Amino acid sequence: MTGANLLPGCGRTKAIAVLAALSLSACTMTVVEAPAAPTAPAAAAVPSVPMGQQWLYGSAEGAISIRQTYAQLTSYALAKAKARPADSVIIDEATGKPFACGNKPLAAVFDADETLIWNIGPMRWFALTGSEFDAKTWDQWEKTGTGKAAAMPGALEAMAALRAAGITPIANTNRSATNAAGSEQTLAAAGLGEFKHGETLFLMGDDATGSSKDQRRATIASRWCVVAMAGDQLGDFRNAFNKPEAPPLARRTMATAAPFDGLWGNGWFLFANPVYGPSIRGGFDDIFPPETRWEPQDQQGAR
Repeated sequence: MTGANLLPGCGRTKAIAVLAALSLSACTMTVVEAPAAPTAPAAAAVPSVPMGQQWLYGSAEGAISIRQTYAQLTSYALAKAKARPADSVIIDEATGKPFACGNKPLAAVFDADETLIWNIGPMRWFALTGSEFDAKTWDQWEKTGTGKAAAMPGALEAMAALRAAGITPIANTNRSATNAAGSEQTLAAAGLGEFKHGETLFLMGDDATGSSKDQRRATIASRWCVVAMAGDQLGDFRNAFNKPEAPPLARRTMATAAPFDGLWGNGWFLFANPVYGPSIRGGFDDIFPPETRWEPQDQQGAR
């Protein structure tokens, strides 16, 4: 039995559909395809963590470096407290000389961000969104970051040792004075103890000099004998080190020339910060002096 005998015409209603599908007749068949399954959207690529953040916030090397600096600061400050120094480690910018201590109570002055605490929350967000810095986001962080900032390695032990020796820790930071309550709470929640605005916490907006900390340092030195000072930027020690027109190597020369060369590790203690700040700038000609240039022999003249 053949398909031709069963299907002599295309209009026969008795035709069997299965055999019709196999028929070699001239009838045209329309094949309806099932709709394609929807394609899942490609997963967004997760950006890599910037190398500076990997080192500062994640590496053993970064944590060890910070702990070493805190240990050196603590040993120095405790020794100075026993000897009762005549001068503060804060420079009077009007005279170029250190402020006299007299009988003022002892203190140690710290920057807050990346000195007392790690601001891992907003740094992660900036890295994740590809942002360098956003003032609005940072303002929210100052207000709502309580419990999210982490004390720097060695900071808790240093604060406890200083207070036990009669040395009051003071924070001088460029966090905003309008967010003073948030910063007080953030430092306390990180386990660093009490920092009270106007007494042991000084903020940008406390005077009319903006981000410069010189006037705030002078205010602190008028009340306290400061035996040690710490920060992660040169501006935490003298605003003159942050002249915007100074190329990187000139800035380095200025900060390490006399009389300041003798203060590093001897009253002034700097924490490494490869994540942000005026230290991270400069092109090839700024960073690599001509006398240091070298190329492999088979590549000479290629660049």
